[in-house]
Amino acid sequence: MDDKAYIAQYMDETAAIARSLDQGAVAKLVAVLREVQKAGGRLFILGVGGSAGNASHAVNDFRKIAGIEAYAPTDNVSELTARINDIGWDACFTGWLSVSKLRSGDALLVLSVGGGGPTVSQNLVTAMDLAKARGAKVAAIVSRNGGYAAKVADACVIVPVVSSERITPHAEGWQGVVWHLVVNALIQV
Repeated sequence: MDDKAYIAQYMDETAAIARSLDQGAVAKLVAVLREVQKAGGRLFILGVGGSAGNASHAVNDFRKIAGIEAYAPTDNVSELTARINDIGWDACFTGWLSVSKLRSGDALLVLSVGGGGPTVSQNLVTAMDLAKARGAKVAAIVSRNGGYAAKVADACVIVPVVSSERITPHAEGWQGVVWHLVVNALIQV
């Protein structure tokens, strides 16, 4: 396939996602985060891999634009890697969230391609379990079938799979589209 054809195909897939994304799920995500915003709760944004980069960017937007106190544990590489070294990958986020005194009124926003499961992203799974145990809200922007996040989240936006060859780039790209939409919805009068 030549570059022009590939670009056209990618853009067609992007348009298909835009047409089929569940707007009701996005509205629910806005409602959950508006509740946190109004209550003065904190937002902890979790992601690994490319989603960790998205988490860092999203923290900026939720803080600067929407006025929500937001953090990404992956922004502190020294603490993250120390926790991974000392207590393991699976508990690196729960240790961080425990020190941050995650509580009712706060929320997690999980950015993930698969949403966590029995053999992948266990650090996200244990963080979501901790949030639920402490009465914090769980929100997610994921893809595939939503994984564990789709089962436990108070609001979960699932980016539709339109190409099995491009699940990750579409999932991570649409994380940005959705969180930007949400941030701007939170400042609408």
